[in-house]
Amino acid sequence: MSPFPYRLVATDLDGTLLRADESVSDRTRAALAAVTEAGAAHIVVTGRAVPWTRHILDDLGYEGIAVCGQGAQVYHAGEHRLLTSLTLDRQLAGLALSKIEAEVGPLALAASRDGLEGEVLMGPGYQVQEGPLPYVPYEDPAELWAAPLTKLYLQHPTLSDDELTRIARATVGGLVDVVLAGPGIVEILPLGLSKATGLSLAARRLGVKAADTIAFGDMPNDIPMFAWAAHGVAMGNAHEELRAVASEVTSSNEEDGIAVVLERLLSA
Repeated sequence: MSPFPYRLVATDLDGTLLRADESVSDRTRAALAAVTEAGAAHIVVTGRAVPWTRHILDDLGYEGIAVCGQGAQVYHAGEHRLLTSLTLDRQLAGLALSKIEAEVGPLALAASRDGLEGEVLMGPGYQVQEGPLPYVPYEDPAELWAAPLTKLYLQHPTLSDDELTRIARATVGGLVDVVLAGPGIVEILPLGLSKATGLSLAARRLGVKAADTIAFGDMPNDIPMFAWAAHGVAMGNAHEELRAVASEVTSSNEEDGIAVVLERLLSA
């Protein structure tokens, strides 16, 4: 067996490492184990905040560093502590929200609070995806701004995710960043924040460079991570914007796309 050509394997979670039922296949687990046995590190880089990520890391037996919250949080899974955490300026976020709603009309909102136990608040009309992730409903808009946040989630009753992202970005791009992170998941983030931000911080802690990194993802929020890494692999189910900038496209998350690539590299 030839040496594995990368020192760091960065994987998104939803639509990438996880199947639709939020499980990780035995084949993918085995491929990641083989990669780490070969001397590389596996790092999870997800849009989910720590409270929505921790149970998955625990199931994987993951004890290293993870990047959560679109790069806002660098989390040590083995020690169950935040190493870095960047919050959204609530005054700027409120201004950005008012400008977007002036363009497109009222939005349904949710927000992720900062911290290891940060709650996800969901307002009236926000469509919750099926699954086990906990959230707290709210009625009073003041609750949204009552504690530090890592991000806001936006939904529009008629615009597509791509349309909402495009209009919001054009409207408030100088105040905050706007990303499309998944179906029904358009997010407002601190300006300049991306998965690449958190991944570069985590890689520095691990003593690994961008040139040593292969990254896997499925949505436009993974584009900065692909730009940072030496090799970006889009899943077969990936959004067309990510596929356009990927080094290669593999099978879907349901078809063990990560394992397909890692097994090929391990046997090269």
